[in-house]
Amino acid sequence: MPPSTERAVQPVIVLANRIGTAVSLPVVPCIATTRATTQLKGVTDPVKRKELVAGLYAVDPQYTAGKNVLLFDDLFRSGTTLGAITDVLLKAGKAASVRVLTITKTRSNQ
Repeated sequence: MPPSTERAVQPVIVLANRIGTAVSLPVVPCIATTRATTQLKGVTDPVKRKELVAGLYAVDPQYTAGKNVLLFDDLFRSGTTLGAITDVLLKAGKAASVRVLTITKTRSNQ
């Protein structure tokens, strides 16, 4: 059983499952958070964003070791979260590679 995610059924999981089914790829929600976190939405300082996500994510390498992983997220804002999760997948998760797919990107005022 994959590690649990912070919230029960997130819309991003629903989207990922539908996309995975459509393209015949398995979806494994294997990223877990290690602690409660605050929303990053209002945090514009890139250094502060990185501090908030440092050590926040964990993965069990039994799901990712040696595999090519497609990391899916519904929203790309600054790349901080996706970058942190990619690092965890490559280092602790021992993934062979990580590719990222996002559905939307927010506009930045910076």
